[in-house]
Amino acid sequence: MTSLGVFLTALFTFVELNCENLFDYHHDEGKNDYEFLPTSDRRWDTNRYWRKVNAIAQEIVACGGEKDWTLPDMVALCEVENDTVLRDLTRRSLLRTARYEYIMTESGDERGIDVALIYSPFSFQLICYDTFTVEPVEGKAPTRDILYAEGLTIGGDTLHVMVVHAPSRVGGARNKEYRQRVAARVNATVDSLRLCHVDPHIIVAGDFNDYATDPAPTSLCERGLVHISKDAQGSNGAKGTYKFQGKWGSLDHIFASPSMAACLEDCFIFDAPFLLSDDKKYGGKQPKRTYVGKRHQKDGFSDHLPLVARFRTSP
Repeated sequence: MTSLGVFLTALFTFVELNCENLFDYHHDEGKNDYEFLPTSDRRWDTNRYWRKVNAIAQEIVACGGEKDWTLPDMVALCEVENDTVLRDLTRRSLLRTARYEYIMTESGDERGIDVALIYSPFSFQLICYDTFTVEPVEGKAPTRDILYAEGLTIGGDTLHVMVVHAPSRVGGARNKEYRQRVAARVNATVDSLRLCHVDPHIIVAGDFNDYATDPAPTSLCERGLVHISKDAQGSNGAKGTYKFQGKWGSLDHIFASPSMAACLEDCFIFDAPFLLSDDKKYGGKQPKRTYVGKRHQKDGFSDHLPLVARFRTSP
């Protein structure tokens, strides 16, 4: 294993973002996506859909920075519905000239939401990808599959990436157990990679629906991953990626293997002012989400803020 190779840019920029229900406006057979149809209470129509797609595209572009802006090299996405959405995001939105490629899961999730990875072919050459299904806890519906990708950086180094969207916090102890099963599947994959590679470069990212001190994220650190986003903060007041009842917290996390963590330049919450709105009930700011209850906000983005991790080209 060589050191992390030279990319087209000085830094390799990795973004994690929960998009907050990036659904198209058509029904997918067998999926409970009825709340995101034109006939639903949300009135999710063509205009609202394309406004949302371009809002997510704008958010991704902005994550490239201000002073020395570069397009993010890789983005892990949660809460995306299907191939149509990813095709529109990468081919027909504000991102269309970026020439991003993408891969995604097709999970058994009842609502039809999945995870995806979009990447620049100029800085990451995909070798293979797979999806890992986590056995449900008894009586629970299937959750999102874990997306795994292996590829080469432009410098010739192998990078392994996993994208996670663990079961909701709604559901009590059984969902907590379910999230631990997701973490155990991630740990098993990391163990396998370590058997096949010397000091592999690994990134694990997504919405874990757990805070840093909860058992599932803690177990990843106990198995040797570094929680590089644990102390991430925003520059405009965000103290987490998510705000619930007036309190900031991070359900989104990025972990890295020690070799990858050694290349870390910085990791932060991207909380640009245009992504925030006034929290009129509890004070301060909050993510500018797409819906407040059933009320649509035409200038909304997501109820989660993105995490940005930038890696140097050598340790």
